[in-house]
Amino acid sequence: MRVAENINAALHGLMEREPALYVLGEDVVDPYGGAFKITRGLSGRFPDRVLSTPISENAITGVAAGLALAGDSAIVEMMFGDFTTLAFDQLVNFAAKSVTMYGSRVPMRMVVRCPVGGGRGYGPTHSQSLQKHFVGVPGLALYEASPFRDHADVLDEMLRRGEPCVLFEDKVLYTRPMYEVEAPFALRVDGGVAEVALPGAEPDCVVIAGGGVAHRVMDAMRSLLVEEEIVCTLLVPSRLYPFELELPDARQVFVVEEGTAGGTWGAEVAHVVHQRHWSRLDRPVTLVHSADSVIPTAAHLEREVLVSASGVHRTILEKLRG
Repeated sequence: MRVAENINAALHGLMEREPALYVLGEDVVDPYGGAFKITRGLSGRFPDRVLSTPISENAITGVAAGLALAGDSAIVEMMFGDFTTLAFDQLVNFAAKSVTMYGSRVPMRMVVRCPVGGGRGYGPTHSQSLQKHFVGVPGLALYEASPFRDHADVLDEMLRRGEPCVLFEDKVLYTRPMYEVEAPFALRVDGGVAEVALPGAEPDCVVIAGGGVAHRVMDAMRSLLVEEEIVCTLLVPSRLYPFELELPDARQVFVVEEGTAGGTWGAEVAHVVHQRHWSRLDRPVTLVHSADSVIPTAAHLEREVLVSASGVHRTILEKLRG
């Protein structure tokens, strides 16, 4: 099963189990089934609760927040995650605040799904990874789609939090198989964190990354192992914020994300790791980002801008050999 099919199956299961759950978004109704076909088949089974909306991200998110405030549940699909900037007010100033500003906690069961990332040739305004703009908002939890965790569990966890959540789904993941890890590496999933490691070996470094760049990191891990005999362990948390994971016993840590540098999720991870593990690290956590640039449409220029396996390989090698 591919990641897109896994998310689609998760939505079908949720809609079947939860009669007060609505799905809203632009063109989510069949036969279109969403820009990336993630909502395919839902409107046929649940016609009264799958609603195609006008082109107004602010309005869509506001309606979802109203449903959540009234005791229902809602999942919003942004056609492209870049457009969450248009819903920032409803998400940050209304939905996230409504959890706690009425004197007692109010469950706000809503999820905003955001296809993000480049690598598909969609250009500057349809290819961004805007996770960093939502880090640190009280009452707002952030997740990233992972090829290593069933999205039925992820979506169920998000709704059980009783607060607004954003699920970032890197578009390059949609066609990738779930749980695919090539030998000699092995996959282990502990709760919400996946670990890809070389069994029986002590890692020279730990790499923490979101699901969207996990395959690029694994490509770098393989080349580092084969060419340099450097052993890396990859950790992929499905919840980005609030950030929580156990760090294996390694003295160097890298964080890889596709967004541009400056006030990022990676910086938040580095802060948490420094606080808890500074005494056993050889140096500060190293952050790896895409270039400080808009994302071009042309494929060869896009590859130069986005974080890549070769870039991860080069950065790790420089730090470990430097």
